[in-house]
Amino acid sequence: MAGSKDSADEVSFGVLGEMLGYRLRRAQLTFFNNFSTACADLGVSPGLFGVLAIAKENPGLTQTAVAQALGNDRSAMVAAVDRLEKLNLIERRPSKRDRRSYALYLTDHGQAFYKELVDRVGAHEDKLCERLKPGEKEVLLEILGRFVS
Repeated sequence: MAGSKDSADEVSFGVLGEMLGYRLRRAQLTFFNNFSTACADLGVSPGLFGVLAIAKENPGLTQTAVAQALGNDRSAMVAAVDRLEKLNLIERRPSKRDRRSYALYLTDHGQAFYKELVDRVGAHEDKLCERLKPGEKEVLLEILGRFVS
């Protein structure tokens, strides 16, 4: 067919190339896909990593509070914590503040696992950030922080 484009490299993205939301989503997909490649053998997704990070830094935080901190739906949190519990990374304990809620704590195995995971994720992120000029990562983090605050 005349005028057809066979390669994604030849596709015009038109207005999408000027849309911040579209570019952010594509960047997120790049980071998430690389994360998955780097951590596939560990069975941890970016979402589970987020739960682990919040639980590590805030021992005893309730599942609901972790979900709110991450901007996640509370119902999705149950499945995430179930998965982390099966991996022996997190344990639920009755909350000291609200007996109807569970507080999250990393297990001893979870503490060691988290360190290995952070090392891997850090190496993955460093590799992707090689595309940035010195100082741009800090500027980008500051700018993105404005959108989520």
